[in-house]
Amino acid sequence: MITARELRVIGPEGEQLGILEKHNAIAAAEDLGLDLVEVAPTADPPVCRIMDYGKYKYEQSKKAQLAKKNQKIILIKEVKIRPKTDMHDLETKAKHAKRFLDEGNKLKITVRFRGREIVHIDRGKMVLEKLMVMLEDISVVEAPAKMEGRNLVMILAPIAQ
Repeated sequence: MITARELRVIGPEGEQLGILEKHNAIAAAEDLGLDLVEVAPTADPPVCRIMDYGKYKYEQSKKAQLAKKNQKIILIKEVKIRPKTDMHDLETKAKHAKRFLDEGNKLKITVRFRGREIVHIDRGKMVLEKLMVMLEDISVVEAPAKMEGRNLVMILAPIAQ
């Protein structure tokens, strides 16, 4: 697969073996029972390394699996309310929201307007403010309230601890 005639060769321990011709580099790798792998094809001359390619690929896949295992997936949970939502119902929604934020998820609060309610956007903003005050000790506003069609949307993120 290597197309260049001359190669800068690096040994299995990371030592420089110098600039060798392609067939000499392949012979040196075969003498050690290893593979010749092109590391930097754009260099002049291209850089190749003598290594166990199967072991290298295995270690790379293990590193990728470990990185994937250790990553934290953040979901966006949603709480939907209406501008006429009663205080007790709002407290119940706040409990759900608090649970979502405690789990480390972001929270999208949507106030949905139906019919003529769209005229009273200020009532929707007041409901959002009440909910934001209830959750201010465990969350921070990531995206302030804005209209998206007939919905008023605000995004809260948990406070980093």
